[in-house]
Amino acid sequence: MNSENFQKIIDKLQEYASLYGLKLIGAIVVLILGLWVIKVLVRIVTKGLDKRLSDPSLSSFLRSFISILLKVLLVISVMSMLGIQMTSFIAILGAAGLAVGLALSGMLQNFAGGVVVLIFKPFKVGDYIQALGHAGSVKEIQIFNTILNTPDNQIIIIPNGKIYSESIINYSREPQRRVDFTFGIGYNSNIEKARSVLKAIIHADERILKDPEPFIGLIELADSSVNLAVRVWVNSADYWGVFFSMNEAVFIEFNKEGISIPYPQMDVHITQNN
Repeated sequence: MNSENFQKIIDKLQEYASLYGLKLIGAIVVLILGLWVIKVLVRIVTKGLDKRLSDPSLSSFLRSFISILLKVLLVISVMSMLGIQMTSFIAILGAAGLAVGLALSGMLQNFAGGVVVLIFKPFKVGDYIQALGHAGSVKEIQIFNTILNTPDNQIIIIPNGKIYSESIINYSREPQRRVDFTFGIGYNSNIEKARSVLKAIIHADERILKDPEPFIGLIELADSSVNLAVRVWVNSADYWGVFFSMNEAVFIEFNKEGISIPYPQMDVHITQNN
């Protein structure tokens, strides 16, 4: 390669660098500034939505939708700065074929699921739910996903397309819940005394509601115990507090009153043949 050809190559590279290098730098700067501006705008919009909307579920959904829409517009603007025509970009997406189609189908399904959740409201932000084998408090309902926060502070992200098409247990929907217990006593224990102790424990706990009336009944004659069913109603917020304190109180009072709490056992009889 002679010096003349080499110089032509250098000149060509400098021409491309001056032509596209500045565009690339400008596009990067616009992208970074655009993402920062979007973050600020979304924060401002979020504050406005929180003031105007009483439903935090709708607020989180709109915030997610606005954020994604602004980012898509930013990407289109950056590609235009680089000289990429949108018709060419769409052609590239079309050439991607079935994989892109399936991906978009999943996104549309998740978007539709989010809309269905907001319209029919099977749950809202703050509710404690169980869905798809996961349980936790609803932290956010985004445009594509629902975010759960578990009692041990784990974050679970569930696609909206799946969550609305499966069964959902909402533990927070009703203001009151029933707490169910089963307490076993020995066959040699006095069942009326056990019933009296249980009534006293229930009466002493102010969190247990008088209406509906608490229920105590014999549910099973098991192999090693006589099982008593106890059903009490509480406000939903008191469910776990009553559940744990009731178990502890029954254990303490049964021992104090001499009511045996049996454990599984087997009697073995040995016979001797002469």
